[in-house]
Amino acid sequence: MARTRCDRTPAWGALQAAYAASGQAFDVREAFEADAQRFARFSQEAPYVFADLSKNRIDAATEALLLDLARQSGVQEHRDGMFAGQKINHTEQREVWHVLLRNPPLAPVEYAGAAPEIVAAEQTKVHATLDAMLTYAEQLRADSRITDVVNIGIGGSDLGPQMAVLALDAFATTGKRLHFVSNVDGHELAAKLPHLKAETTVFLIASKTFTTIETMTNAASAKAWFLAQGGTDIGRHFAALTTNVAAANAFGITTTFGFWDWVGGRYSMWSAIGLPIAIAIGAAGFREFLAGAHAMDEHFRTAPLESNLPVRLGLLDVWYRNFHGYISRSIAPYHSALRRVPAYLQQLEMESNGKRVDAAGEALPFDTCPVLWGEPGTNGQHAYFQMLHQGTDVVPVEFIAVKKARHALPGHHPMLLANVLAQAQALMQGKVDAGGHKHFTGNRPSTFLLLDDLTPASLGALIALQEHRVFVSGSLWGINSFDQWGVELGKVLAKDIEPRLASGDVAGLDGSTAGLLARLRD
Repeated sequence: MARTRCDRTPAWGALQAAYAASGQAFDVREAFEADAQRFARFSQEAPYVFADLSKNRIDAATEALLLDLARQSGVQEHRDGMFAGQKINHTEQREVWHVLLRNPPLAPVEYAGAAPEIVAAEQTKVHATLDAMLTYAEQLRADSRITDVVNIGIGGSDLGPQMAVLALDAFATTGKRLHFVSNVDGHELAAKLPHLKAETTVFLIASKTFTTIETMTNAASAKAWFLAQGGTDIGRHFAALTTNVAAANAFGITTTFGFWDWVGGRYSMWSAIGLPIAIAIGAAGFREFLAGAHAMDEHFRTAPLESNLPVRLGLLDVWYRNFHGYISRSIAPYHSALRRVPAYLQQLEMESNGKRVDAAGEALPFDTCPVLWGEPGTNGQHAYFQMLHQGTDVVPVEFIAVKKARHALPGHHPMLLANVLAQAQALMQGKVDAGGHKHFTGNRPSTFLLLDDLTPASLGALIALQEHRVFVSGSLWGINSFDQWGVELGKVLAKDIEPRLASGDVAGLDGSTAGLLARLRD
């Protein structure tokens, strides 16, 4: 697999020159005046998603240079290596094969460079687990004695399933109430338990290793509560989403669904970790969710770079981060059901690409991942949009809108859609006012992603689009987007500090930590 870090390509120097010559002063309003076809040139269809990129600070010449950058950096070869099952997560010596979780069972996709027998064997395991998991989901959905399902996980075992369950609430065809517990802060679990009954609740313990400290602490407390409430059948009321079957059995769990080393946590909701989604929307709905993601996978795998939406978005991210110097991107979903999408994307992108060294361990001479943040519209308009319009920092905004409403309240959806269109328009056009305080500079970039309807398939496609976009920018930066060593250090130190809170021992601690520990014990 030929891979060259982006700053070591001829295209990088050409982009620096282009930025100095015209990119820095680029005005989107002037670009629209000069090109009546700009919207058509910078918008495109992808599976289930229409994207308008025309309000971004980019022109055809710059995008051509960015496409050269992708070719010279080996993005296509890197992508093909991922689909072929190469161990592109080299620091952990693992494949990155979450796309296999989304392949159809009857017509397995043949990936160039992959041994067909290996792909077939892996897909056989994938669909055996998927079928078993969906059978369990349907049994639980049909069990009238169960009213509540509590998913206990953290990170990828929580953010993805929780986001999707909320997003697809309109497709929830069961009376089960789904709850999510992730924080080791006992206030979260303690707030839910009084509203549950042991005999009507099922707990899902989601931990790949069955050792994640936050998850296992919450699981132990849930088990203690269950027994204290008179619960006796742990095997019926607890299930585990894990590869550590022995540890789950020792806990008392007999129903387990596993997954594989080549499934990273933030890419795991397509696996058994997606059981809460399947419980909410049913087996057929979950298969539609997978099918939508697979359609986007095939688009990313086969579409020419110039019409490949994940590639175009990833290149735009590099253009903004490394040339314009924008330090963040705001996610603005104009649909209440998508309210957890910003939090989900934070983990997906910031845990993947928040790296300071390249794949060879060499310190990077340029910036990588921006900060992602956001809230649903129209709430954000009455909070931080002031800064987006008139603040000193330029923050690219990514709007997500849905054409069809799934409620019958009159007047609401046209107003919502009018607002999202108006905000994108206002960011670009601005407003000149002699008084100064009402002056909007305009020329503030935004991307507009539009779904015709929010369905399991369209949500699957939208999330797969974001996964592949993150892959592209990480590939260009020459980093490994699939490890997360930065998550570990604080957790290791916490194991040292926790017993000190009981003993008061501050030996070897820095002055601040020692002082705070003493104050917490006082």
